[in-house]
Amino acid sequence: MTHFPDSAPPAGVDTTVAHSARVWNYWLGGKDHYPVDRELGEQILSTYPNIAVDARAGRDFLVRGITLLARDEGIRQFLDIGTGLPTYDNTHEVAQSVAPESRVVYVDNDPMVLAHARALLVSSEEGATQFVDTDLRNTDRVLEAASELLDFDRPVALSVVGTLGHIPDLAVALDTMNRYKDALAPGSFVMVGDHVMPEDPGAATALDQWNEGAALAYRSHTPEEFTSYFDGLELLEPGVVPVTLWRTGGQPMLGALPDIAMQGGIARKR
Repeated sequence: MTHFPDSAPPAGVDTTVAHSARVWNYWLGGKDHYPVDRELGEQILSTYPNIAVDARAGRDFLVRGITLLARDEGIRQFLDIGTGLPTYDNTHEVAQSVAPESRVVYVDNDPMVLAHARALLVSSEEGATQFVDTDLRNTDRVLEAASELLDFDRPVALSVVGTLGHIPDLAVALDTMNRYKDALAPGSFVMVGDHVMPEDPGAATALDQWNEGAALAYRSHTPEEFTSYFDGLELLEPGVVPVTLWRTGGQPMLGALPDIAMQGGIARKR
């Protein structure tokens, strides 16, 4: 595996403590990470090996969801919050492979992601992409900036995958999601994927390791807490499920058992 040059980090990037986007990138087989990220990533893998499956499954869920929304639901506007580092099948690549005129706005405030934002701004000639550098809780700023490219009077697909657990307080996370949901026009869709604690005791230990070693802590969900992100919306089949079972023909993907930490769903706003 090749790695980002450890001797020349982008401006504002702290290489002394592990960061979410970089560790996730490591689990996905990317190259944009540093020794501290790999060390924490390996520590967690030794405790809960399924975390690498969670990471890949979360990305595959995003790809399947964006494909469905562009191909089957006719969505041409996408707001991707908590973008992470560019890897494979980024949202604009997936959407524009189906509908080249698609418009995509990415939102993240990780300095490493910002340094690589140019990779996320390579659009098809017919479509467009934009990057917003801010915290997802700053909903007014996000929506104002995104409205430069997206028309919120028309349907938009909002995707938030692997991000809401970084908001320490569930009530704040729910309020943040409600603000975004309120801004969406009827016919819009909300895609959410996040950590729901499985029965595997190693998952709880791995989460403790993450919170001890990473710059930004993560909060897991109960199934009921996670499902509440979709309150007021119409869930698409099969509802809220482990992402390895979402629209996969009933067979777990990646050879994973259904009891994994990443769950997801997509819902329509009426």
